Amino acid sequence: MTTARQQRSLVWAYAASVLAVGLLQSLAELQHYLERGGEHPWEPFLWELSSVLMTGLLGPLIYRWHLLGLALPGRLRLSVHHLVGAAGYTLAHVAGMFGLRFAVYALAGLAYRPGSAAEILAYETGKDLVSYAIIVAICHGIYVMVEMRRREQELLQLRAELAEAQLTRLTEQIQPHFLFNTLNLISSVMYEDVARADRILCDLAALLRQALSAQDSGRHTLAQELSLVEPYLNIMQARFGERLSVQIEASEEARRCLLPALLLIAPVENAITHDVAQSSGPVRVSVGAEVLAGELLLTVKNSGIAARRDHRDGAIGMANTRARLLSLYGERAQLALQADAAGGSCLSLRLPAELQ
Repeated sequence: MTTARQQRSLVWAYAASVLAVGLLQSLAELQHYLERGGEHPWEPFLWELSSVLMTGLLGPLIYRWHLLGLALPGRLRLSVHHLVGAAGYTLAHVAGMFGLRFAVYALAGLAYRPGSAAEILAYETGKDLVSYAIIVAICHGIYVMVEMRRREQELLQLRAELAEAQLTRLTEQIQPHFLFNTLNLISSVMYEDVARADRILCDLAALLRQALSAQDSGRHTLAQELSLVEPYLNIMQARFGERLSVQIEASEEARRCLLPALLLIAPVENAITHDVAQSSGPVRVSVGAEVLAGELLLTVKNSGIAARRDHRDGAIGMANTRARLLSLYGERAQLALQADAAGGSCLSLRLPAELQ
């Protein structure tokens, strides 16, 4: 969309271009005029500027006339349309141009005898037909440029709407997937320890309330994201007891950075369900966040088994995380999963650091 300020800038640029062309032609004609012994140096400026001024005034009308012609079906009708336009341009250009000249000569008290109307039309028609063709060609080029710009904007809007729809679908997938796994965990605890199951249900209720709010916002700060991760980790610690220890380390600058809502839930969930559940010994899960060189670096580390973890890249949670980052940031975001020498693994996410 062109704003009013942009429109004014275009009008001034167009007027300046018309004036520049008129002055250049006037200066060229002035040399010939002086060589022929002309006595009034302003005359070449009047002749050329009057012609260019009328052309400049008629230019926008020709553009609109050309747009009307493009809406007509068939090339024959377009040709007839422009023949009528060429005739109208010639009559308007000649009438306006010579009307200005006669007026200025009258004010100067000089006689102006350009010839009869038939002679003027015969002389000017050929030049005006060429000028009209050139103006139409320029108008068509402008039309093509405007249409390309409009289509590019429509394409960008469609892509944005598609990305938003994809993100909505992906986020909706995360919620039932997480809820399904958490309810399974609660069901496995409730017959062993009712009080512990009750605490887990309370944490789950708080977590879901915050998750629904986060989902509506789309993006929030890392501090808000960690307020979602912590209740989940409380639930997992209630489930696994001493087998699981957790640690969260995030700098103050990192906590102010914006990121997609529910981004860390899937990686943390995978670290626990695929490592703690499969490990007989104690497992440590740590979440880290810091800002480095304009990027927000998020890490989810665990000390559990790391054998054959490549299958997790295809899991619902990890696949959605990767797809969300791609939709939001493109190549500016990175996700990597690596095994360490001690048998654990580290999931790292890099995305642009955007402070709230």
